[in-house]
Parts: sequence; C-alpha cells; structure tokens
Amino acid sequence: MNRRSPEPFLWMLFSSGGMVAALMVPILLFLFGLAIPLDLWSPSHAHLLAVLRNPLTRLVLFGLCALALFHWAHRFRYTLYDGLQLKRYAVPIVVLCYGGAVVGSVIAAGLLLTV
Repeated sequence: MNRRSPEPFLWMLFSSGGMVAALMVPILLFLFGLAIPLDLWSPSHAHLLAVLRNPLTRLVLFGLCALALFHWAHRFRYTLYDGLQLKRYAVPIVVLCYGGAVVGSVIAAGLLLTV
C-alpha cells in the first residue's frame, strides 16, 4: 500500500497562513490598535456591526484566524522537533499542534456565526 503524506498540504497551510497574517494583521492592528483609539477614524458601533454581519467579512476573518492558527501549528511543531529535539514524540506533537489549530478554527467559526 502506497500511503501519501499530508506534509505538502500542511506546508501549503503554513505558507498561506504566513502570507495572510503578514498582509492582514498589520492592517487590523493599525485600525483597531491605533486609528480608532486615537480618534484618527471613528466609525459608529452600528457601522462596525453592519460590516461584521456581512458574510464576506465573516469568511475573510475566519480565513485569517484559521490560516494563522495552522501557520502557528506548523511553526511550533518544527520548533519542538528541531529546536528542542523532541522528534521522538512526533505523534503527540502533531496531534496537539494541528488539533489545537482545528479546535481554534472551530471556536473562531462559532464566534463569527453568533455575531
């Protein structure tokens, strides 16, 4: 039986998560960490809620959260493997890292669906 490795798919999630996080997180940090608190831009609560209730906005935020979590999981997995030399615990590390990313993605989806 020729079993395929999921490694290419995990590397794809890692790279896309890094790219999305590098492009979108600085914008969100600027808006919600500087622009709104310093009154450089002051949207109303109703406007922000209307934007958040848009299905496309929810999809983009879910993608950002899920891809960033999988980026973290892959990076943390290889930090444990190579940095701390824990490759002998490969199975629990994979389960905990990627399982944590899946659980975090489910939580993000649940939160975005309840708004």
